[in-house]
Amino acid sequence: MSGNGIERWSRADRAKAAAKLMAGWIALLWALEAVDLATGHALDPYGVTPRESAELAHIVPSAFLHFGFGHVAANSVPLLVLGFLAALGGIRRFLAVVALIVVAGGLGVWLFSPSGTVTAGASGLVFGLFGYLVARALVERRPLEAVVGLLVAAVWGGTMLTGLAPAQGVSWQGHLFGLLAGVAAAFALRRRHARAAALTP
Repeated sequence: MSGNGIERWSRADRAKAAAKLMAGWIALLWALEAVDLATGHALDPYGVTPRESAELAHIVPSAFLHFGFGHVAANSVPLLVLGFLAALGGIRRFLAVVALIVVAGGLGVWLFSPSGTVTAGASGLVFGLFGYLVARALVERRPLEAVVGLLVAAVWGGTMLTGLAPAQGVSWQGHLFGLLAGVAAAFALRRRHARAAALTP
């Protein structure tokens, strides 16, 4: 406890919390896909179909659903790593970032995806977390976050650029709007010291 009665987590505490959160998140994605398979793909319709008003309710659940275990596997490692790195900055802040990315990315899919398609998967969130971590390095201007941003850009930058190109069976719309939402989140949720520095002449 600090002198003012507010509990402050150590870096180890933050790392443990972030690891537990993301491990549980990934386990949930696999469990949902197992349920989907066991029920004859009963969850697939909860993806987003564009420009139908009732489908707006599917924006959040669509980020947790996938079309097969291969689809889940493709998203699991980047989501685990990028989510862990983002969650190290604080769980509440991380959840706010995720909410912004999921909603904005889902709206982009709803507005701009081709008619008659159904989109689901965590890839939009993966792209959003990538954008958030890279943009945060520029916004926060902290040495550690700058290093994290550079490493993330070096490891996943090429893959992210490829994922923005239109391709059959891939929602580049979700990728693009997820990425943009992640960048926006880095600015909207930047820490107070970064805001103060931006206002200093």
